Amino acid sequence: MIQRVQTIWLFLASVCAFLSFKFPYYSGTFLENGSLNTFKKINATVNIPLIIVTTAVAVLALITIFLYKNRKLQLRLCIAGILLEAGLIFLYYTEMKKFTAGTYSLTALLQACIVLFFFMAARGISNDDKIIKQSNRLR
Repeated sequence: MIQRVQTIWLFLASVCAFLSFKFPYYSGTFLENGSLNTFKKINATVNIPLIIVTTAVAVLALITIFLYKNRKLQLRLCIAGILLEAGLIFLYYTEMKKFTAGTYSLTALLQACIVLFFFMAARGISNDDKIIKQSNRLR
């Protein structure tokens, strides 16, 4: 399990998802109560949908690590993780539209890294599947 490279990619995706609870995605000012400008940071704890989807992405990556005997399911879960992460980025975008001014934080790259890590894990799973098929053909 640990010697497979996709284990590392999935673990890194999970770590990045959990780090997004602590570090901001976007920060800026927005109108609150009609006219008052306040400074706020968006991270995964801003509202319930962000909390649920971020937790789902992180737990999905951790669960997928332990399904190493079922490569097809593992590959499907990696694709589901990419789709969940795309939904999460959309949720961040809709939350950002409430701001009047602001900038992305450097830690917004965590979300892109999660997609990249899921993709790299899926590629590793596909390579393992090809190796197994080739070894079965030689028997």
